Amino acid sequence: MSRVDSALTPTAGLSAGALLASLATLICCVLPALLVALGAGAALVSLVTAVPQLIWLSEHKPLVFGVAAALLALSGVALWHGRSLPCPTDPEAAQSCRRLRRMSAVLYGLAVACFTLGAAFAFLLPRLASGL
Repeated sequence: MSRVDSALTPTAGLSAGALLASLATLICCVLPALLVALGAGAALVSLVTAVPQLIWLSEHKPLVFGVAAALLALSGVALWHGRSLPCPTDPEAAQSCRRLRRMSAVLYGLAVACFTLGAAFAFLLPRLASGL
């Protein structure tokens, strides 16, 4: 493994971790709202009965969003730093390097989108619905 590959691999891991944490924001906030809006309250009760950890996620929204935001920030810094690293001159290794950079950027973009959607459902929509 070259120096570049070893420097880019953690970037992909951080992007995947940020995506996973951002998905937790969707599970805690968007999934229950979507099920209730669709009239599937019974499905929500069944889901919470089967996976009681969903209640913990909903009760600890600031922690969930804080961890997701920290991972997004860390991943963004790693992507920004990794963008200037040179790819190897070997054609196969250079192609692998470019593919890893694209994959990291796509994962990061998905994580940001999930985080934004989760934040809107968790914090913005309840305030709009209550008229504040």
